[in-house]
Amino acid sequence: MNKVLTAPAVPTRRSDHKLEKRSGSFVVTFKTMFVLFFLMLGSLVSTPIIAIAYVISSFRPKSTNSSYVGTVLLSGGKMTKSLQLARIFHRAGYKVILGESQRYRWTAHRFSNCVDQFEILPDCRSANYLDQISELVTRSNVDFFVPVCSPVSSFYDAKLVQRLSARCKVIHVNDEQIDSLDNKFEFAQICTELSLRTPKTFKITDYRQVAKFDFSVHQRKFILKSIAYDPVRRLQIPRLPFDDQAEMETFLKSLPISESNPWILQEFIAGTEYCTHSTVIDGNVQVCVICQSSAFQVNYDHVDHPEIADWIQSFCHGLKLTGQVSFDFIEASDDGQIYAIECNPRTHSAITAFHDFEPDQMARAYLLKAENNETLFPTSSSKPTYWIAHEIFRFFKAIVTFQWSEALERVKVVVDGKEAVFDWKDPLPFLCLHSIHIPAQLVQCLLSGKNWIRIDFNIGKLVRLGGD
Repeated sequence: MNKVLTAPAVPTRRSDHKLEKRSGSFVVTFKTMFVLFFLMLGSLVSTPIIAIAYVISSFRPKSTNSSYVGTVLLSGGKMTKSLQLARIFHRAGYKVILGESQRYRWTAHRFSNCVDQFEILPDCRSANYLDQISELVTRSNVDFFVPVCSPVSSFYDAKLVQRLSARCKVIHVNDEQIDSLDNKFEFAQICTELSLRTPKTFKITDYRQVAKFDFSVHQRKFILKSIAYDPVRRLQIPRLPFDDQAEMETFLKSLPISESNPWILQEFIAGTEYCTHSTVIDGNVQVCVICQSSAFQVNYDHVDHPEIADWIQSFCHGLKLTGQVSFDFIEASDDGQIYAIECNPRTHSAITAFHDFEPDQMARAYLLKAENNETLFPTSSSKPTYWIAHEIFRFFKAIVTFQWSEALERVKVVVDGKEAVFDWKDPLPFLCLHSIHIPAQLVQCLLSGKNWIRIDFNIGKLVRLGGD
């Protein structure tokens, strides 16, 4: 039974609140200092390995401007998926320009030997964002702009598709389609129109709609999800209805549901979840990876799933899409059918599964229309990707809670997989991520007194209370 536990009201004094605040502040400080110590210790251990790799990589032949076959601009420089694409394009002969906002200007990935030029990009919500990106494209003779964007910036990057069409090709969904794809409710409607299976979905603008909803006429339970991206509540999704109506209404009232911030009430389907990434040009899926999913996804291992691949091709062909789209699916345990849950029209970290793919072939598929409508998938020999800091944390957590099978599983993941950031040919990003990039954000939290929920080494940021 899902419950929202509420404590009885107890009169408190002002001194009690001050003590609680000081206590909470101490816990946050201790947590932050502990992680900083852990990262510094890890950097001391890894530095000799990185130094050896750096010396080896320094003897490799360097690209020169005269040999470039084109110029690619990548945004989202703090994220691993941007680094992965930089390595692919650079090794395929392209000049790579990596961009990131002022806040993350010292991203570890700017030190990659696959990044030829680093640029500070304006905030996507600023009035001059479109103008400055256009100016950068013109000034640097950019041939391809590949946004590796956040949920917020994907909307603004869509406006650049038409605006930059005369100067470069933008691998992104256009502004006529972005809103519908990024809206969980409208996406479900599109799937229905294309006769593609998706869970029952209802738009919610007031918690009372859920409180009065007749769940009895449906066989499955339901969940509530914010249409707008919510990094905190996306990990806390209880099933509805609760056994106790009063407790359910208390929970519903706590959610920020409104006309301006609508949610969806969606049928909950138990089964195996999958996340995907697809790069699409003129309706043809040219690059595709399919992985089993989880709420906090930091492991990617491609699986062959023809039914999901066909679903993606049908959807993208039906809308004649061009861009990067990431679909989430569930394979129902009760009827065995595939259901599309949502679409995120942007790059997915599952792209790291292409770490051992031929760069020339991968770059062509990502940027240019395939003549034979071929789709590239990771090879069967591609090792699963992971982030070592997450695996170490999981390992020690399993040890202290006596979950020996989980501890062995973390060891197996590391032995059988590939660290997503570390590359013998390009070692500095790994060192800088753990000794500069993340520690700098932790120090900022110490100085500001702000709390954080978790560290996501994948996207290179701290997830904080109330969002970023």
